[in-house]
Amino acid sequence: MVKWLLIGIGDIARRRVIPALLAEPHGRLNGFVTRDRRKAEEYGLPSWSSAEEALAAERFDAVYVGTPPALHCPQTLAALRAGCHVLCEKPFGMNYGEAREMVDEARRRERKLGVAYYRRFYPKLLRAKDLIGAGAIGRPLLAELVHHVWLTPADVGGDTWHFNPAIAGGGPLYDVGSHRIDALNFLFGEPLRVNGLLSPPHSHGKVEHSAVVSIEYASGVRGLVDVSWRSRERRDECRILGSEGELRLTPLNGSKLEWSGCGLGGPTGGTEELPINENPHLPCIENFVSAVQLGVEPVSSGVSASWTDWVTEGAIRSSGRATAARIGS
Repeated sequence: MVKWLLIGIGDIARRRVIPALLAEPHGRLNGFVTRDRRKAEEYGLPSWSSAEEALAAERFDAVYVGTPPALHCPQTLAALRAGCHVLCEKPFGMNYGEAREMVDEARRRERKLGVAYYRRFYPKLLRAKDLIGAGAIGRPLLAELVHHVWLTPADVGGDTWHFNPAIAGGGPLYDVGSHRIDALNFLFGEPLRVNGLLSPPHSHGKVEHSAVVSIEYASGVRGLVDVSWRSRERRDECRILGSEGELRLTPLNGSKLEWSGCGLGGPTGGTEELPINENPHLPCIENFVSAVQLGVEPVSSGVSASWTDWVTEGAIRSSGRATAARIGS
């Protein structure tokens, strides 16, 4: 039985992480770190005001780091040094340097390190990966992922940390862009080159309000991620173009997968309904617990997540907007 400590009781923790930790049968939630002890009272579990205090008071097997991005690295390092496995919220680090520091520490401590890029467990993304690997659309050429919304502090309950680069790292590039960059890396492997275009700062803070990132992979496929917080038209698009067909996963956060191609010996394709788990965090947490118990790497590991940070940092550098985040070495 894996004994969990959850650091942070924010919106995602309450809606998804806590229910997933309570539902996963091979783990047990044993306590919280929160600045507001009242948030922990309803669960009847002990709480502490800091990670250091909690880790000194009790022995935990694993820690879920669910705080804003600026705290991910120091809290992950503290948990690893206390002998715990760590599953961290996204984005992993504030920059690639932080990501590598956490990966190196986990390796030294021989602890498992995962990141909650839960879209790697979407049934339709797994199906798309299988179809691409089987050659159903021929050679993949271009993957496009678009996420547009209208977002202001009022839309996140007046919580302005999302618009502060010292806490959030960046705007939509870090927030929703990181998920889509990771999905591309999951499908196509380690990136080779990256270019980015970032907008001027959002009117409510110093982060960008939109970003476009292009990524090149060893196979020659190119990925394009377009994210924005300044669109009244909501978009959540994903399509993958191949030399002999096409995959359509729009909306990405939906169940439908459409594909057509001639790569399997003749015209074929169809529409498939592949529902996402009602709690998208649960498969990720199940996989992490299994990785801890079996001594294998999680599907979404610190190593794989560090490549997402590598892309993000490269996009910021190439855009000339280095002040949008603390660029690492």
